[in-house]
Amino acid sequence: MVLAVDGSASVTYGEFGLIATGMATALRDDSVVEALAAGSYLSLLLWSGSGQQAVLEPWTRINSKTAALAFADRVDNMSRVVRPGTTAIGEALVAALALLTHLPAVTQHAIVNVIGDGRSNDGIAPGPVRDRMANADITINGLCILHEEPDLLSSYTNDVIGGPGAFAVTCRTYADFTEAMRQKLLRETKVPIV
Repeated sequence: MVLAVDGSASVTYGEFGLIATGMATALRDDSVVEALAAGSYLSLLLWSGSGQQAVLEPWTRINSKTAALAFADRVDNMSRVVRPGTTAIGEALVAALALLTHLPAVTQHAIVNVIGDGRSNDGIAPGPVRDRMANADITINGLCILHEEPDLLSSYTNDVIGGPGAFAVTCRTYADFTEAMRQKLLRETKVPIV
């Protein structure tokens, strides 16, 4: 599973901290830890505008509670290393696809989590990249933070999510983010995940 996090200018530094803490808290949930520790690989990707993608955590084998909690700690302390600019979701998907080609093991299912608060407005269009990934049986799910764009879910549904069992969830505010992320991870871990 690639966790692909929005670091664009629409995400303030305070909001970025809430995303990091919320993701880490969701990853520490007992049910999520148990599901991940059954055997999975996680990677953390930060993205913004064109040319602004960074792998913050390379592929990490999660095969124990200790490994799951250590990964959550690193998510909690992630640095904002990309320039906060425009929103290039297509470029983020390309970066996630590149990560998946270097996965250190054969897996049954690959998931990319696109987490953001705005529609794509820079770089290559996400739709064609999404289609190519979906055709390769890669699932792209979304978590839409609706505080600035109340209709963001329709954009994600039309242009971002795809592949086997794809879905998107929403939260209205950053305060609601942790629970939305937890529910999303619980839903995703019902199947073998990467």
